[in-house]
Amino acid sequence: MTKTDILMPGPMMPSVIEALDRDFVLHRLWEQSDRDAFLREVGPRIRGLAASTVAGRTDGTLLGYLPNLEVIASFGVGYDNVDVVEAARRGIVVTNTPDVLNAEVADLTIGLLIATLRQIPQADRYLRAGQWLKAPFPLSPTLRERKVGIIGLGRIGKAIARRLEGFDVSIAYHGRTRQEGVAYAYHPTLKGMAEACDVLIAITPGGASTKHLINAEILKALGPNGVLINVARGSVVDERALIEALRSKTILAAGLDVFEDEPRVPQELIDMENVVLLPHVASASVHTRRAMGQLVVDNLISWFEGKGPLTPVPETPWSAVELPAAAG
Repeated sequence: MTKTDILMPGPMMPSVIEALDRDFVLHRLWEQSDRDAFLREVGPRIRGLAASTVAGRTDGTLLGYLPNLEVIASFGVGYDNVDVVEAARRGIVVTNTPDVLNAEVADLTIGLLIATLRQIPQADRYLRAGQWLKAPFPLSPTLRERKVGIIGLGRIGKAIARRLEGFDVSIAYHGRTRQEGVAYAYHPTLKGMAEACDVLIAITPGGASTKHLINAEILKALGPNGVLINVARGSVVDERALIEALRSKTILAAGLDVFEDEPRVPQELIDMENVVLLPHVASASVHTRRAMGQLVVDNLISWFEGKGPLTPVPETPWSAVELPAAAG
């Protein structure tokens, strides 16, 4: 039985490549010297696409080469790397990899918060530089008696909140609407929550609607004892405003796992001692990345077996399209 043609624009984990190679005809776009020529030749045969941020944005230009594309399986819970509006216009289903990374991202968020407040990386550098031989490390800020505001109380946001409960801190959240059955304090405006809290944790989706959601006004409202933790997308924070707020002591500190122009990080942030910087590793454990990769594979297999997508994104038109016949 003929296998279905799948396109992978950028490399994924070996386990994903091996699984897709086994069940499909997998085309590796990143290996092609002339991408346009390759897409013109192979594009009409492609029915599925395995997408990731590594290969850049899956937009109308790429989709124009793929007239028979049915499904895009995107690696990651965030899918701002895919033009879902254009995909929906073309009747293409888009899936992501939610839930399997919730615990890992929540764990890392708590670790980043504590590392930022207790200055763990700075203390490590202090010891390695031999400074402890000269004097004790300076006293650090604390998590004690903090008021934490979560921007985006989705599945990961709730996992973060549950972990925070064990630290006896006050917890609040901001989102478009108040959620039923949630005991945490709700703030209808981000500025209001920033004024009421001294820690902001960003875990909201990226994209145009949240671009620079955290700006100079929000940072000023957070105040001189305030700490910003961003495990969402770099675009959510106005990076220049953040640098100025840290430099002028408008806020106390920041812990960042994401940046506006990854992997390029502003030198001003690198040079600051009141910032903890991570190279976008919130879900980057072997266990979790394997689970995410397997969900990419499972979505494609499910679709081409005629069972529909396992984890379609809200904008996708899958319920309105006719499922394809099972593919071998």
